[in-house]
Amino acid sequence: MTRLTHCRSCQSPRLDMILDLGRQPLANALVEPAHVGQPEDTFPLEVLFCQDCSLVQVSETIPPEILFGRDYPYFSSFLPALLVHSREHALGLVEQYGLGPRNLVVEVASNDGYLLKNFVEKGIPVLGVDPAQGPAEAARKIGVETLQAFFNATTAHALVAEGKRADVILANNVLAHVEDINGFVEGFAILLADNGVAEFEFPYLRDLIDACAFDTIYHEHVFYYSLTALEPLFARHGLYLNDVQRIDIHGGSLRLTVGKKPGKTARLEKLIAEEAELGMGAPAYYEKFSRQVAKVRDDLRKLIQDLVSNGKRVAAYGAAAKGATLLNYASLKGDVISYVVDRNVHKVGKYMPGLEIPIRSVETLMQDRPDYLLILAWNFGAEIMAQQKAYADAGGRFILPIPSPAIV
Repeated sequence: MTRLTHCRSCQSPRLDMILDLGRQPLANALVEPAHVGQPEDTFPLEVLFCQDCSLVQVSETIPPEILFGRDYPYFSSFLPALLVHSREHALGLVEQYGLGPRNLVVEVASNDGYLLKNFVEKGIPVLGVDPAQGPAEAARKIGVETLQAFFNATTAHALVAEGKRADVILANNVLAHVEDINGFVEGFAILLADNGVAEFEFPYLRDLIDACAFDTIYHEHVFYYSLTALEPLFARHGLYLNDVQRIDIHGGSLRLTVGKKPGKTARLEKLIAEEAELGMGAPAYYEKFSRQVAKVRDDLRKLIQDLVSNGKRVAAYGAAAKGATLLNYASLKGDVISYVVDRNVHKVGKYMPGLEIPIRSVETLMQDRPDYLLILAWNFGAEIMAQQKAYADAGGRFILPIPSPAIV
């Protein structure tokens, strides 16, 4: 672990702390049953703002081999809404750029092939790049060629030496994860064909602030991006930020289009101007957010504790990283949250980090029928409540924690 002294993007030493979520375990470090009760590693979870380039980032660097290694439990294919979103994106790209057998689509952080399989179905050559063994093996099993590696300039040079140039490079929900952000972006500049496009999706800092979605902050998410901070980062590596779309996935995200030639759209210029008007380039913008985060923590803790004191049983839905951040920050442990259910079979049977809360299958809800279900994956709240209609019809109630705790 290394504490940050200079901005990871521009190297400025002028960093201000804008949020402190206390010491937390790694959000995806699920605990095996045999290790319950044993000490877990915890690290400061603090958020800093760079006064020079406006980049928002966490204060501690955890080696990527620890964060995304062999036992990394995240498999994208267990999220139905994400599968629909990704298929629509892939098919849209095929149509927009007329992609065919002579093109190459590369996805960085391709996970279990959930997105690239849509190109494979169309006969379009693909390559996934992902460091996690389990997801990479799952991708290969469905016919998605995958290189198990971290993506950076070295990886890109090796692929170019093999004769590969990408017409499209996709990077969904990974731009925030990479500590060596300059080496990462440089890799895109190396691998991308001269007329190619790179598209990045990631949660938007502005939406995070507006929704008070502090639970999306954890050690894996090194960065929290605004356009203000991204434009100089891309320019440093000879890339142009040309277009942006605001999309609803993950509680509010951006989809950027980047290339080797300039072509800035009016909607990109408009959103950059809005950020300037809001003051996202100054630390004062984040002071209110810090106060709101503390209030959500206190209100949620009181709500849950009052329910338990009145004899009610509370379970939770979604053993995702965001749930670990929320529950640890609010100190909601196994004495008040009976268990967490999840659709991901790779998580069932383990325990939430730092909390001693068991993870069970979704079927447990109808077998056990807790009185309340705290939806940790609140960004998929509507989908989850629709899936669990039988639970609600049997008298169960839902709790949404964000943007402010509420029983629905």
